[in-house]
Amino acid sequence: MLRGFATISYYAADLDAASRWYAEVLGIEPYFVTPAYIEFRVGDYEHELGIIDAQYRPPMPDGPAGAVMQWAVDDVHAGLARLLELGATEYQPVIERGHGFNTAAVVDPFGNILGIMENPHYLEIVERDRARRAPTAE
Repeated sequence: MLRGFATISYYAADLDAASRWYAEVLGIEPYFVTPAYIEFRVGDYEHELGIIDAQYRPPMPDGPAGAVMQWAVDDVHAGLARLLELGATEYQPVIERGHGFNTAAVVDPFGNILGIMENPHYLEIVERDRARRAPTAE
């Protein structure tokens, strides 16, 4: 039934500030922009990160809430340091989970939880897909 990650949506009361902050974090500009929604294509598989004007946020508890989406990073320590440098607040420190899996999480300046993870399975899939696309010598 579930085929893969399509879009994650975060909310921000100041969409312009969120656009600038995430452009700095990601090193790219959003590819889709409306007055109430912006969207970035992120990473090896161009996953979608949408940021929606907070006026459209469904009812939620106060404070950070919901699932933690773990974005793949090459170095969780460096990723956490960079996010904190850009104004995020630590939500969860680096946790070594074993077998090469390490996670951390922050709360962005707009109240959303942003997880990061070193994930060997992700790297295996990226390498497998690169190998499939590589031209073969004949």
